Amino acid sequence: MITKISKAGANTHGVLRYLYGSGRANEHTDPHLVASWDGFAPDPGRDEASTLAQLATVLDLRVKQAGDRAPDKHVWHCSVRAAPEDRILTDDEWAVIARRILNATGIAPAGDPDACRWVAVRHAEDHIHIVATKVRGDLTPPRNWNDYPRADKECAAIEKEYGLRQVVRGDRTAAKRPTRAEQEKARRTGSATTPRERLRTTVRTAVAAATSTEEFFTILRNTKVLVDVLHFPSGDIRGYKVALPDDTNAKGEPVWFSGSTLGPDLSYPKISERLAPTEPAPTDRHPGRRRTVWQQVTAAADRIPDLLAETDDAVGQAHISVLAETLDALPLIAPAAYKPQLAQAAEAFERASRSRIRARHQQAEATRRAIKAIVREPAPKDGALLAILLDAVLLAVVAAQHWHDTRHHDQQAEAARQAAEHLHAAYQAATLQPLTVFHQRGLSLALPVQQRQAVLVRQALPDLAEQILAEPGWPALAAALSDNQSAGHDPAALLTQAARHRELDTAGSLSEVLVWRLHRIADLNPQPATGAARRSAPPRVTKPATSADRPRRTR
Repeated sequence: MITKISKAGANTHGVLRYLYGSGRANEHTDPHLVASWDGFAPDPGRDEASTLAQLATVLDLRVKQAGDRAPDKHVWHCSVRAAPEDRILTDDEWAVIARRILNATGIAPAGDPDACRWVAVRHAEDHIHIVATKVRGDLTPPRNWNDYPRADKECAAIEKEYGLRQVVRGDRTAAKRPTRAEQEKARRTGSATTPRERLRTTVRTAVAAATSTEEFFTILRNTKVLVDVLHFPSGDIRGYKVALPDDTNAKGEPVWFSGSTLGPDLSYPKISERLAPTEPAPTDRHPGRRRTVWQQVTAAADRIPDLLAETDDAVGQAHISVLAETLDALPLIAPAAYKPQLAQAAEAFERASRSRIRARHQQAEATRRAIKAIVREPAPKDGALLAILLDAVLLAVVAAQHWHDTRHHDQQAEAARQAAEHLHAAYQAATLQPLTVFHQRGLSLALPVQQRQAVLVRQALPDLAEQILAEPGWPALAAALSDNQSAGHDPAALLTQAARHRELDTAGSLSEVLVWRLHRIADLNPQPATGAARRSAPPRVTKPATSADRPRRTR
């Protein structure tokens, strides 16, 4: 059950005319009162002798009595809607719900003889509208501040008591939704999304790619977005606003959106905080063997689940914010076939990127630098590095879902879950070709080598070994184990760590999951190396697992 509260202005009669009318698309059926402040208000929907003018007059009585003391916009309008799958509530049930909402918001506290006058109108099976005039019997205004969160809290209680769908509730950190006028304009122009939504995606992508605020504005202009940078008298930047060239108002002028109206984290101060210069990046942790940018981003994403489990909330929120930037950047670097799903994942995770917790952004700068570097690098042709990166990002998104769940960030957790679904689809598509290569290499291994790898699996993972060896993906895992062994690693130790590093009981194919984990943990280049290169590869120490208790993922 959801509520929508608006301060409808000073025209009580106009609001009632809409509620008792046929609706914008003739969707209103049988408009009638289900309750009123005293139970005797005239009902133009059921009483032929009653008119809208009479109902408006009795509602406005105290407004007229208050004269100049009455607020200019005295009409309070609240719609209360049940979920589509909820049972149809009776008029009496809606009447009780209306009184509970009015009591919770302070418009009409229960038992208060001086409470505001109000009516509840039902013109559809699934919702009611409550209209009140904001002057009490003592001619003072009601104490209805914070009315929306209070109504929302009451709706949560009503859902439980009435056995209705329990709606995922937010913390008022969500980006502003497109208005109805914006949605209708988009439909008229044949666009699937509104300008507000398109600009939000464009700005978020520019933030993920930019290394400074100057470059941020340059990237926006290069995407053909109109940009107006606002300055203080001192010359310092105060803010910015953006518009689409083809989105104009009735006068033919661009329709501008400030950054803060696109998203709470897209205001200029928030963007400049993330793009502020930081200390130089630390040297590579493997002297003599420089990791590629793709491997750096993968390693950074791989650390996020541990960081979310081990750091304080401010640092955790910073890493979730930078994870969102990773998702925003992925459509820029991925092959065209994967862009739609990756774009949907980024769009879904946008809601998961913010909470009431203030992020300590400087704690995630290493990851942010790697992301900005990867968008300037060409994507590898074989696709294996992308598959490994998607695997690490997917695990990080699932960890973010768990992080939000434990903090009761319901909307953010649901957004992360949706993002994981889109990422999983992209991951499956991205792994198809490189897994085929590994599979063919595994089939070409000599029989004694295959047998040794099977023995290794039975020793390292006795409870999972028979399932792994029976899977179609086993030859690919055998090839991965052989690569690790040739590179100087202990494949048994890596395999044990890979299985412990994340839970496997929800994986569709254990062998395929382990292929990417082995390469990621060992930090290997997934491209098949020549025999000479393998023999010359220096031995490396396997990094220890830092947490055995990880959130699950679904493949």
